Amino acid sequence: MSPVYPFDDAATARVVIDDAGTLVEWNEGAQQLLGHTAGEVVGRPAVRLLAGGTGALPVPTSARWDGTVTLWHRDGRAVPVWLLAHHRRPRDSGPGDWLVVTPLEDGGPRADEDPLATAALTQSPCAIAVYDEHLRLSRVNDAMAEVIGLPEERIQGLRITEIGGKTQSAELEQYMLRVLTSGTAQDFQIYMRTGGEDAAHAWLARIAPITDAEGRVRGVCLAAHDFTENYLARERLQLVNEASVRIGTTLDVTRTAQELADVCVPALADFVSIDLLDPQEHGGELPTAIVAPVRLRRAAHASVQQGSPEAVAKPGQSDLYPAQSPQADALVAGRTLVASGRDLELWLAWDSTRTRRVQEYGIHSSMAVPIQARGVTLGVAVLTRYRRIDPFAEDDVLLAEEVTARAAVCIDNARRFSRERETALALQRSLLPRKLPRTAALEAASRYLPAARAGVGGDWFDVIPLSGMRVAMVVGDVVGHGIQASATMGRLRTAVRTLADIDLAPDELLTHLDDLVVRLSAEAGGEGSPGEVGATCLYAVYDPVSRRCTLARAGHPPPIMIRPGGPPEHIDLPAGPPLGLGGLPFESAEFELPEGTVLALYTDGLTENRERDLDDSHRLLFDALYASSDSLDETCDRILHAVLPPGGAADDVALLLARTQGLPAEQVSTWDIPADPSLVAPIRKQVVEQLDTWNLSEAGFTAELVVSELVTNAIRYGAHPIRLRLIHDAATLICEVSDTNHTAPHLRRAKTWDEGGRGLLLVAQLTQRWGSRHTADGKTIWAELSVFDEG
Repeated sequence: MSPVYPFDDAATARVVIDDAGTLVEWNEGAQQLLGHTAGEVVGRPAVRLLAGGTGALPVPTSARWDGTVTLWHRDGRAVPVWLLAHHRRPRDSGPGDWLVVTPLEDGGPRADEDPLATAALTQSPCAIAVYDEHLRLSRVNDAMAEVIGLPEERIQGLRITEIGGKTQSAELEQYMLRVLTSGTAQDFQIYMRTGGEDAAHAWLARIAPITDAEGRVRGVCLAAHDFTENYLARERLQLVNEASVRIGTTLDVTRTAQELADVCVPALADFVSIDLLDPQEHGGELPTAIVAPVRLRRAAHASVQQGSPEAVAKPGQSDLYPAQSPQADALVAGRTLVASGRDLELWLAWDSTRTRRVQEYGIHSSMAVPIQARGVTLGVAVLTRYRRIDPFAEDDVLLAEEVTARAAVCIDNARRFSRERETALALQRSLLPRKLPRTAALEAASRYLPAARAGVGGDWFDVIPLSGMRVAMVVGDVVGHGIQASATMGRLRTAVRTLADIDLAPDELLTHLDDLVVRLSAEAGGEGSPGEVGATCLYAVYDPVSRRCTLARAGHPPPIMIRPGGPPEHIDLPAGPPLGLGGLPFESAEFELPEGTVLALYTDGLTENRERDLDDSHRLLFDALYASSDSLDETCDRILHAVLPPGGAADDVALLLARTQGLPAEQVSTWDIPADPSLVAPIRKQVVEQLDTWNLSEAGFTAELVVSELVTNAIRYGAHPIRLRLIHDAATLICEVSDTNHTAPHLRRAKTWDEGGRGLLLVAQLTQRWGSRHTADGKTIWAELSVFDEG
């Protein structure tokens, strides 16, 4: 059942005047006082009601004004009237207005036997006010009159909303109405500034019904107790506790700065800006001495209004703050500075835009708090008030410094983490190939992504050209994250390239790499125990002439193969133990790959996801590969977008895609070499003829010499059968001589009296590079010459 409202609108003369001085509301009590109807005055300047020839409305200097003015009655009389005016500003900072009231009747009888008079005269240290059955003020004691800031005789007969003029007054009146209609006492807590206070106070209001001898409710008694100190202490403790929970949830500098701003609004300020110093270039450390002007970058801000319309700088914007600005002065002084009134105007005079914002929003108090941690100044937090009418006090300064100090440690932690992450990432990227080599064997594309939260790790990939137009592909993953993992990755990648250069088979290469990881474990303090430094690796060698690929893996995810026109499929490859266990064997597997086959090599960070099952990740990966386009780069991006979660991977991701290419048969020529040295000359002639067919006659002389030396050495020191093979592409001619002797030659410089030993030296001087590799049947000596197709 809704309460019966006891309010008598005619008991108070009440009008509303907008900030332009126009009457916008005129109640029945105002008509009773001055005789004018609402239709005669609403919409017209209020100054027309003034008598005495002043011609202007009084100019209030605060949000509340009271005084006696002479007004014109409708019948032409001049009527002196005491007025109480409250300036009301809406929460959206739009145009305000003035509520102007005056009582038309007193507060009722004053007989001693009247229970209202008895209650008003009760001596109490609490502020007490008595309201009648129409909820109009009847009596106040001296303590309440001091709180209100007006004498009893002036405000008798006014409602509490007319005395206070604030939103909180309307809430309090609703509590009084409930007590009046129910007869049950209620308590109400409120934080506000009354007319007699310079600053807001916290009040505990006890509202009790007042009854006559027959038990009828004749009014309500309001007793207010000031518990501001307890209230503020509780608020400070709550804010500090909230700051310890809400600030520093991540290791992101910008996010941590935003958390600091959000905690302070609205508990401590109406608008907060966080500006941070940029680290020096190359050094990475912040300056130790602060001098004006100071360049700061806006990291975050927060406001009681949506969109932070008070902000002048945007997040990420860098500004230069001169001396006499809040930011620069606080940083140079190294302590908190507070300004209000005229001092605040002088403080912001350097920037006309900021001065306009102060005037527009009515900012009256500002506090600049340096953000300092571990002896380093990180930036400054500027807190301002305009809705909260009380300026910053000493307790506010201590609270702001405590919250900011907690946030400063979190910001410094985030800054150090970001710097270490950037260092590790720079190291990681410097150790990875900047671009993949272009080879006749395959087309390749790659991607590397550091972990979203854990930092960079030890994932790597590589494409390594080998002899005979072959190419090696490798993907590896070092256990752990950070600079140590990146450094270990760099050592392993270098080792792989070195071992690949001597043409080791994949299983042999992983065996040597395993020995290296065991030694790294011992150096890391593992005292020879396996597993101190752990890694996985996948190594593959593709031959475009035979179109065969040999692979071996050490605890690494198997590659995925997509044959032309076929679906993606995992390559059935022996798993092998992770690197670093020592003494366990590795196995190779060989597959024939049609030209155009795509191989996908990746680290486990791509598919291992806490948000989904491993099988689901593999399904998404297969779907992305099945929809692959001609562009491997586009396929890489599609895979990362489809498989990785929106927030990024929890671990490093290395992805290598390679599309195989075959070498046409007409670009390869092979001869079986007889054991007779006298037949070397006919072989040289056939080589020259083949070069003429390939339009490489300019390389004929050099090729003859190289073939003659390699074939002669094979006949002399090798074992039969012996085979000569020439491989040609657009820029390279490769000469290979194979035999079944496993002993490899080595380069040496012949002495003056030596009759032999100059052949390989000659080959080394005539070719780009040369070398030997072991095969299952023996060895192959090869040499590469740079040529240009004359066609």
